[in-house]
Amino acid sequence: MAGAKNHDYHILPPSIWPLFGSLSALVMASGAIMWMHGGHLAADKANGGGWIFFAGLAGVLFTMYSWWADVVREAHHGDHTPVVQLHFRYGMILFIASEVMFFVGWFWAFFDFSLFPTAMSFVDGQVERAAEGATAIAAQWPPKGLEVIDAFELPLLNTLILLTSGTTVTWAHHALIHNQRGGEKTGLWGLLGVGNRDGVLKGLWLTVLLGALFSSIQAYEYMHAPFPFKGLNYGAAFFMATGFHGFHVLIGTIFLIVCLIRAYKGDFTPRQHFGFEAAAWYWHFVDVVWLFLFVTVYVWGGWGAPVHGG
Repeated sequence: MAGAKNHDYHILPPSIWPLFGSLSALVMASGAIMWMHGGHLAADKANGGGWIFFAGLAGVLFTMYSWWADVVREAHHGDHTPVVQLHFRYGMILFIASEVMFFVGWFWAFFDFSLFPTAMSFVDGQVERAAEGATAIAAQWPPKGLEVIDAFELPLLNTLILLTSGTTVTWAHHALIHNQRGGEKTGLWGLLGVGNRDGVLKGLWLTVLLGALFSSIQAYEYMHAPFPFKGLNYGAAFFMATGFHGFHVLIGTIFLIVCLIRAYKGDFTPRQHFGFEAAAWYWHFVDVVWLFLFVTVYVWGGWGAPVHGG
């Protein structure tokens, strides 16, 4: 029959979301640029940039929700054939690979600053740079006078938290594959609507809580950091590398919360659960990046420097 489908691919219907998302991203970027050049907070340079940025951000978030909602509906309609699911996996692998290269850039910057340090010192919260040709300030890393965060206090605790969260999300994944769902709803788990055999919901709940705990500890660490972000290459490299990782932890936590909601709704089956699988891959990627950050930025990067509060 003419027009009959004789392939395993899913032909998408026309969608407004690529165009709407692109325009929203343009508005958000334009607002951000205006904000950085004065913005709506500066009385002498008020240009509404902040409001434009948040309007664009709202459009981007709405696009993300609506587009992914369409993908979920396609899965429910049976459009995600094994070939389509395989290509989803290829896409997620390439996305994670691009994220790896993103962090390579920050690691590269940190190693460049540390292996070829600038002659400067950090005294009473102020950065002092050596005059050209001067030898009074020796080039060293971290800069002379700077106190670093003790790698074996909060950073080590956060490392253990993320490693534990990797085991809980793996537990949830294996429970889903082996269809370990349901059971009697008793105790605290029962109050959350989780059966005593439901390893999927238990693992997801624990992973989300551990992710939120990690973010809270990192925020506390930033509030008490002994060095600034501005004017200091150590501070800039530290906050950009660990801060972008913290942002990825927040994104991953939201990703897992969406999976938790979908698990309650029964969207995942042992044979079809790419959304959960993608979230688990992303979370493991976040774990691995943190291990490299902990070793290079906290342990190696601060080796030999005075420890704050030590």
